[in-house]
Amino acid sequence: MRDILRIPFLQIDAFTQEAFRGNPAAVCPLDEWLPDMVLQAIARENNVSETAFFVPSETNDADFHLRWFTPETEMDLCGHATLAAGHAILSTMRGQNEAVRFSSHSGVLIVSMDDDILSMDFPARRPVPAVAPDISDHVFGAKPIACYSGGRDYLFVFEDEKTVRRLKPDFEALKTLGSHGFIATAKGDDSDFVSRCFFPAFGVDEDPVTGSAHCVSAPFWAEKLSKNDLFARQLSPRGGELWLKVAEDRVHISGHCVEVIAGEMSVPVPVLLSSEV
Repeated sequence: MRDILRIPFLQIDAFTQEAFRGNPAAVCPLDEWLPDMVLQAIARENNVSETAFFVPSETNDADFHLRWFTPETEMDLCGHATLAAGHAILSTMRGQNEAVRFSSHSGVLIVSMDDDILSMDFPARRPVPAVAPDISDHVFGAKPIACYSGGRDYLFVFEDEKTVRRLKPDFEALKTLGSHGFIATAKGDDSDFVSRCFFPAFGVDEDPVTGSAHCVSAPFWAEKLSKNDLFARQLSPRGGELWLKVAEDRVHISGHCVEVIAGEMSVPVPVLLSSEV
C-alpha cells in the first residue's frame, strides 16, 4: 500500500446561518507548506470557489499564514474562505470570543468571533471611475449606468436590484477582458445594497458570496449613502448576508458560518514528490 498523507478537511458555508446556502469554502490546516502544484490539485479536487490552506506562522505578527486557491489559480485575497478558516480555528481550537491573525498576500487579516458571528478586518479597495470595456453594454444582458475600478475587480453599477437579479452574463466574453473580477451592484430593496460577482478568468463563473468584493463595493456605497455601517445581500442562487463597517482604509466584514463536512483528504506521498499533478 502506498504511503498516504492525511490532511484535515472541513467544508464550511460562509455568510449564512443555514447549511447549503452562502458560499462553501474548503479549509485545510497544514503543519507545513506542500508544493504549490499539490495545493492547486487539492483545490481542483475540492471544486469549490476557494480552498483555504494555513500553516502556523513563524513570525510574531500573525498566528498563521493563509493562502487561497480557486480550482484554477491562487488568489491574492478571499473573504469567505478567510471567514471559514477563522471559524475553523476559533470554534474548534481556541474557544469563543477570541481572535486569530493571518498573514497573507494582502497583509495581516484579523478574524474575531463574538458569540456566533465572525468579523474580519480587511483592506479597503476604494474604487475610482473607469472607462467601461466596450463590450460591457451587452455582456451582462443589461447596460450598467457606471463603471469603476477597484484594482483587481471592476465595479459595475446598475439601475436597481431587479436588474442585478436578472443579469445573464456572457462568461466567455468576460474572460476576454483579462484577469479581473466583475462586481454587479445596485441599491437594495430591503438592504443597503446588493451584488453579484463573476470571476470566470479564475475558474469561478459566479461566486456565491464574495467577501473580498465588498472591499470595493462597501466604500462605494458608504460614500453614496453617507453611512459607514451597511447591510448587504449577494444575490447568487445560494444567497448570502454581510454586515459591513467602513473605517478609513479598512472594511470590517461580518457574517455567520455553518460547518457541513469534516474529515480527511488522502494524498498519496508519490504525488507530493511528482513534478506533475
